[in-house]
Amino acid sequence: MGVMTIDGRKVEFTNERNVLTIIRKAGINIPTLCYHSELSTFGACRLCTVEDDRGRMFASCSEEPRDGMVIYTNTGRLKKYRKLIIELLLAAHCRDCTTCVKSGECNLQLLAHRLGVTNVRFENTKEPQPLDFSSPSIVRDPNKCILCGNCVRVCDELQGIGVLGFIHRGTDALVTTAFGKDIATTECVACGQCRVFCPTGAISIHTDMDEVWDALADPNVRVVAQVAPSVRVAVGDAFGLPKGKSVMGKIVNVLHRMGFDEVYDTTFSADLTIMEESAEFLERVENGGTLPLLTSCCPAWVKLITDQYREFIPNVSTCRSPQGIMSGVVKEWFRDPEHNQGKRTIMVSFMPCTAKKMEAKRPNSFTKGEQDTDYVITTTELIRMINNSGIDFASLEPESSDVPFGFGSGGGVIFGVTGGVTEAVLRRLVEGHDKVALDAIAECGVRGDDPIKEFTVQYKGMDVNICVVSGLANARTVMDRVKAGEANYHLIEVMACRRGCVMGGGQPTRAGDRTKAARTQGIYNADSVAVVKKCDENPMINSLYAGFLKGKEHELMHNTGY
Repeated sequence: MGVMTIDGRKVEFTNERNVLTIIRKAGINIPTLCYHSELSTFGACRLCTVEDDRGRMFASCSEEPRDGMVIYTNTGRLKKYRKLIIELLLAAHCRDCTTCVKSGECNLQLLAHRLGVTNVRFENTKEPQPLDFSSPSIVRDPNKCILCGNCVRVCDELQGIGVLGFIHRGTDALVTTAFGKDIATTECVACGQCRVFCPTGAISIHTDMDEVWDALADPNVRVVAQVAPSVRVAVGDAFGLPKGKSVMGKIVNVLHRMGFDEVYDTTFSADLTIMEESAEFLERVENGGTLPLLTSCCPAWVKLITDQYREFIPNVSTCRSPQGIMSGVVKEWFRDPEHNQGKRTIMVSFMPCTAKKMEAKRPNSFTKGEQDTDYVITTTELIRMINNSGIDFASLEPESSDVPFGFGSGGGVIFGVTGGVTEAVLRRLVEGHDKVALDAIAECGVRGDDPIKEFTVQYKGMDVNICVVSGLANARTVMDRVKAGEANYHLIEVMACRRGCVMGGGQPTRAGDRTKAARTQGIYNADSVAVVKKCDENPMINSLYAGFLKGKEHELMHNTGY
């Protein structure tokens, strides 16, 4: 333990990795643009610069703490220095702030207000760069980039993809792809984590909101919504409700008021996914099929496999994701003249994930050559749509989802967190639903934020080896071990985003440790109050298999290949 003096007050520290962390623990919100606790220290923006008792100025993010240090965080020199940094960043920045999608949420804009930058004295001499709209998931605007390097580091360090990098130097520096390719032509998996870590509007969500509003205004169209589990625990705090609180009932209400004809719960199709995936898993285990089985719910993970681990394509489950299954089943349901009332059906899915936009356009998940999911709206876009509608979300009474696709089990709800798919599979495999059995599954090693979780469960006298991974860099570590014969698993679950879909690339970005924990707990709370815990005990699922789905299971719920 050591002691340093910060602005005249003694502050104890133990194993903090830098001075910045200690300053923030002391209750001083020192500004940063390039620093993030989950990424390596880059020291590019210099906003976290502090001054010691000898007048030396240094970036606190890259300074190791030492016993006896005397630090000043807000001297006259520092105020002028930080203000000048923001002014210089703005001078080389597109300043169409009123029309920027990040306006009101942009860290650069917020810091300009905080530090009192009301005028930019310097001319912008940077040559305008073209925007990249090639990806269905994200949009890149180099004119709003401040060279913080966050996107470069998250793509490389957390996701292990590395499609972004720096070129040139000084005022000519740019963040771009190799050879300046469009992002869609690279090995980008569309996870959107670069957008999450970007402090400005340089990387944003490729939005479909206008198209959805147009569909809602068309009297000849039936617009159907499905809402993913993670969305319900990430919307409320944008409207002053407790962090992580499930607001599914309010979401159903607001979507109905916006004009959606039907609002379904993606936990229902998550139950269908587990019914099909667990059957596929057992068939492979019992009949010597290709193992390990790789889960297929996360499209960014599937793209990593199809791009870089093609020898493992036969290992990927043929099951569609819950989004794909719901859209396929709903579209088939409304093909029946008895149900469609002469209207064309438009399927809109509300997802925490930017990669779902890419998945919706993936031809191998189409049914009868038709794109099942017409539009994907992320949680962030949903919040904007609610604001645009003018509806007072916080005061809305909750409503139930519509039938017949509006009721899912607790096992479907927990798809939103890392380990949730595996836990739902294990629930399906055990007989009975007593609390002791379900608690034993929850405590077998499947829960928690550890990026790589390895554990073994018993099934009919056999040891079943399971690996649960979140974050694609961690997935690469696991797959390289499997490829080298150093690890042997029966089932591998991967979510591209660390902690799972609750921290997806389409979720609201102002999410610290408290928000992350609250979202995860919100998912488990929703599971704990669910009447039905297992997919095979969902009466609506069993009814669907006995009737409408009979003979259509493979066509509607499985991909045609990768």
